[in-house]
Amino acid sequence: MRRVAVSVAISALAVSAAACGKAGDDDNASDSSSSGSGGKSIGLLLPDNVTARYEKFDKPYFEAKVKELCSDCTVSYANAAADPAKQAQQMSSMVTKGVKVIVVSAQDSAAIKSSIASAVSKGVKVVAYDRLAQGPVSAYVSFDNVKVGELQGQALLDALGSKATTKSKVVMINGDDADPNAAQFKEGAHKVLDGKVDIAYEQSGLWKDTVAAQKMSAAITQLGAKNIAGVYAANDGMAGGIANTLKGAGISTIPLTGQDAELAAIQRIVAGTQSATVYKAYKPEADNAAELAVNLLQGKDIKSLADTEVTSGSGDKVQAKLLTPVSVTVKNINDTVVKDGLYTVAQICTADYAAKCKTAGLQ
Repeated sequence: MRRVAVSVAISALAVSAAACGKAGDDDNASDSSSSGSGGKSIGLLLPDNVTARYEKFDKPYFEAKVKELCSDCTVSYANAAADPAKQAQQMSSMVTKGVKVIVVSAQDSAAIKSSIASAVSKGVKVVAYDRLAQGPVSAYVSFDNVKVGELQGQALLDALGSKATTKSKVVMINGDDADPNAAQFKEGAHKVLDGKVDIAYEQSGLWKDTVAAQKMSAAITQLGAKNIAGVYAANDGMAGGIANTLKGAGISTIPLTGQDAELAAIQRIVAGTQSATVYKAYKPEADNAAELAVNLLQGKDIKSLADTEVTSGSGDKVQAKLLTPVSVTVKNINDTVVKDGLYTVAQICTADYAAKCKTAGLQ
């Protein structure tokens, strides 16, 4: 699915660090602002508590923006803990409690379809967040995810430099096939890499660092450590697992991509064990989702906010707001994640990275 990118949205952003991970331990998870019942309640369903961004950034940004726009609105929150069945139960529970608008980042975009259809049949409006869920959703907020893949692929080629030839063997560890974003990252990366390098090994890492590490180990066994020119990892979490495997195999000089601008990834970029990541403005993403949710709750038009259209995996036409991602390398850390207040230099440049930070101009 090809999406049209719209305005660059980088402000005081978000991404990365260690996830909180306690919400989602039961089917109803934690209601963050109130019990979530009543006519001015908005639901927020996030997919997992392993990916750092969701509970550390998306959730608080979303809640704050809802409160800013609608002082008497409440937010009912639940985390699926990477379980599609749990997320379906959480959506049903919210509908039963009387939540009028549900913003959902689907753990499985196809599996959530029937739950969305059921909610909509009961008069609930649904906004797909970050991942384009199937079914009759009213709006979608995310990034141009094909562009994310293109940035990842180009960063890999740039890091390879003169070694980027059709004989150069590249390993690709993609995201979870149940996530439509993963397919779009993959599409964008292939668009840039195909014909420029030899993609000699390609597997799904399921968004898990442990799985990605296992796949990387298998690639090394199959191809030989000396024959791998570079590695595409679909996100920073998997890149972390891959980086450990590469280190264990004595491979320390090949390019490795990522995505999400996690703190650990920025530190790996400083240290030279990861080449690049992709910075996505999570505060604008959460803010836009909150504004769409409040407008839908109040019966207002959303076309001025969701100013483009995409087609979901179920064939539904959806009004969308797509933000523009930015590639981050050691050369522009100061001008991106530091400038925007995502991380301070002190957070990045801990004792283990102090010397490398000085070389990178971060101290």
